[in-house]
Amino acid sequence: MEHNFKKYIVFWISQALSQLGSQMTGFALILWAYAQSQAAMTVSLMSFFNYMPYILVSLGAGTFVDRHRKKTVMLVSDSAAAACSLAVLLLGLSGALEIWHIYAVNFVLGVTNAFQQPASAVAVGKLVPEEKLAQVSGMNSFSGNLVMVLAPVLAASLYAFGGLPVILAIDLASFAAAFLVLLWIRIPQDEKGIAPGQSPLAECREGFAYLAGNRPVLGIILTMALLNFFSRLTYENILSPMILARSGNDSGALGIVNGVMGIGGIAGGIFVASGKAAKNERRMIYLSAMLSFLLGDLTMGLGQSVPVWSFAAFMASFPIPFINAGQNLILYRSVPAQMQGRVFAVRGALQFSTIPLGILLGGFLADHVFEPFMRGGSMGAQFLSLLTGEGPGSGMAVMFLCTGILGSLFSWLCCPEPEA
Repeated sequence: MEHNFKKYIVFWISQALSQLGSQMTGFALILWAYAQSQAAMTVSLMSFFNYMPYILVSLGAGTFVDRHRKKTVMLVSDSAAAACSLAVLLLGLSGALEIWHIYAVNFVLGVTNAFQQPASAVAVGKLVPEEKLAQVSGMNSFSGNLVMVLAPVLAASLYAFGGLPVILAIDLASFAAAFLVLLWIRIPQDEKGIAPGQSPLAECREGFAYLAGNRPVLGIILTMALLNFFSRLTYENILSPMILARSGNDSGALGIVNGVMGIGGIAGGIFVASGKAAKNERRMIYLSAMLSFLLGDLTMGLGQSVPVWSFAAFMASFPIPFINAGQNLILYRSVPAQMQGRVFAVRGALQFSTIPLGILLGGFLADHVFEPFMRGGSMGAQFLSLLTGEGPGSGMAVMFLCTGILGSLFSWLCCPEPEA
């Protein structure tokens, strides 16, 4: 098992490089699309067309993952994602790239993620000994947030220098390296645990039935679904449009805020990887979520400058590795290995089912409710402007105040009492 863990380290590094390339592309596409439309809904729809197919396909994908080799599933999924980047590159070079092309590409990426993520989650469980799972969760948070630091800074610089083609070329090169590493790694295979001839619908029901019989795990998944809804209304949806609107379309300011957000996640990931996370995983999940909403969303709404936005971004992302580690530890300990593909896929479908609604509602509320309201000059708008300031983006700032209050209160209500 120690030999497999060393292989996982190589796999982890290659995946981080691939993630860096894809996130640079995602950041550059946000800059490009917002410059074309100047509407928050454009960015919201980019996320919507990524998450909706992911949720719709996830249920059947879990069964598919349990039936097939995880390595093959990941190779095919990653290849499809690379083909999407290549398509955007060719369209950009020909001058034919339009916003609807990005929506279509994100739709395909959502489908591929529905297969890649449960396959990757099961593969981690096969390569990593149980006593290192918390450490691996911290490592993943570290690499993911290091990418979050580097991607916007590099993308903003390269976008100004060479535009989309340079960034997409880097994305494709990082994919090629990760693909070769994945070809080299051998992932152990367990018995599939699926009866021959069993229908996909029956297999999907098994995942639901397992969670229905494990109420504590199901409760965490459902409460996280609501917290995901609050999060996608603002932070992972209208943050970029708000910063761009309030900074005069300054991509550098957005890059700094996103970079500091990544630094916060790195710090949290290091803390989790060091083994210093709380022993009560459920309490750790909800206290961390409360801290993220209270000091992240609320401060982001009150902020009117890059330093304050950066502080809010740090405080929003620092607790996230603790939330992820708590969930992963509970799931890996609770779910039998032969059912993990189905259960992880059902978990993804349930936990992320609220994200498309949050994405669309957030974009609609920003463009058609909160921004017009703050421009209206009513007594309510004047009072709120004392907290958020005036001008473009102030309505989106009010939305951050709302999610900060609602998210922190709900997290506090869900948090179990400390053990005696």
